[in-house]
Amino acid sequence: MKFTFISVGKKNDSDIEVAVADYTKRISRYFQVEWKLIPTSEKIKECESILKTIDGGDFVVVLDDKGKEMTTEELAGFIEKRMNASDKRIVFIIGGAYGFSESVYKRVNFKWSLSKLTFPHQLVRLILSEALYRAISVIKKEPYHHA
Repeated sequence: MKFTFISVGKKNDSDIEVAVADYTKRISRYFQVEWKLIPTSEKIKECESILKTIDGGDFVVVLDDKGKEMTTEELAGFIEKRMNASDKRIVFIIGGAYGFSESVYKRVNFKWSLSKLTFPHQLVRLILSEALYRAISVIKKEPYHHA
């Protein structure tokens, strides 16, 4: 299985990027991983760019404040369920400042909320990558989750 992370925004904070790269490397020990950054522009253009990167067989997860919140264990179960369903690629999408168009929501398989709080996009990339690595450590029964 492959994880593709699509994020609207740009790289600004090198410290955050180093941490994201570290968690991405950790995840890549178990799954193929790729990041695709979509430049910030008007909402319609951002959403068109997002939709162009999604394939028909992808399982698409959008990060949305109205989505379902999950514990680490629930996230681990979610990933295992996708693995058992033989999904080839899970696409996680971090939207722009003004959210998503209806066309993106129509393509989404699951809405996930990391928190009811609002975070900068770069920080969301870090939280997302760490949360997924932690969930994988639960699946693999590794000590990271309780370290």
